[in-house]
Amino acid sequence: MEQLSDLKAILHSKRANIYYLEKCRVMQKDGRVLYLTEAKNENQYWNIPIANTTVILLGTGTSITQAAMRMLASAGCLVGFCGGGGTPLLMATEIEWLTPQSEYRPTEYVQGWMSFWFDANKRLQAAKQFQLARIEFMQRVWSKDRDLQLQGFNTDDDDIAAALNRFNLKTEKAVTVTELLQVEAQLTKQLYKIAANHTKYGDFVRTREAEDNANAFLNHGNYLAYGLAATTLWVLGIPHGFAVMHGKTRRGALVFDVADLIKDTLILPWAFICAKEGATEQEFRQQCLQAFTDHKALDFMFDRVKNIALKSDWDDIESPSL
Repeated sequence: MEQLSDLKAILHSKRANIYYLEKCRVMQKDGRVLYLTEAKNENQYWNIPIANTTVILLGTGTSITQAAMRMLASAGCLVGFCGGGGTPLLMATEIEWLTPQSEYRPTEYVQGWMSFWFDANKRLQAAKQFQLARIEFMQRVWSKDRDLQLQGFNTDDDDIAAALNRFNLKTEKAVTVTELLQVEAQLTKQLYKIAANHTKYGDFVRTREAEDNANAFLNHGNYLAYGLAATTLWVLGIPHGFAVMHGKTRRGALVFDVADLIKDTLILPWAFICAKEGATEQEFRQQCLQAFTDHKALDFMFDRVKNIALKSDWDDIESPSL
């Protein structure tokens, strides 16, 4: 019974829920966190299973009580305030999320991260490992997900296989993080083109301010991935500022590094598929969350970040010749 009453009994990597709420009030009532919606005839209360939740996004028309925040913190839930549709994030203590502060988190991962982070060459090798893991995840998911394969997302497809092969070769040859970022950008641009062609979406240009469905879904889905990444780093106790790819000036950069592990594999194809099918924002969000669960996205993030943090053979890596 003591374990059942512990709000952290479910490991973060196994939690199933991400919530996006709008036009409601989040509060604590009778030892539970609820959200209240106003209907014509009566107000309705809905329970949030906080022990099985990783992230809560609060959109337009929301408010939250101090008592609810206290319970969310005790359960280890991350909270973000955002605009309509889940973007952009408006307020946070670090970069992306309001994170619980009264925590004793493990020290081994941040200490392992610091053991290599100050060496530029080792940071580059860590960045390459992130990129190769990203492709590993894509190949694993797209080779077995029947729904994605029916829409043309299959690593056996000629144009996808060629793009991934070029990416692997260029990643291996990259000698600076800047070069690696360029290689990453080229792959993502190619994947946008492939996705637009395979779903017959039409002409597509990636613009965060654009109002077409594909761009809007990409924005929304990416913030869901950022929530998983922020959860991973918070649980492991690694500060967001110690990025390996996304630069020393962009806030929360390590969140973007970790989110990239799954974004192109899960968010990108479903954004185009749902846009083509005329899905609502809620339907797209549900599809993303189901994909996260089906393919154990959070587990994959935890495993890869832990492996890099605890890597012990950095000294065996030779410095690339410039």
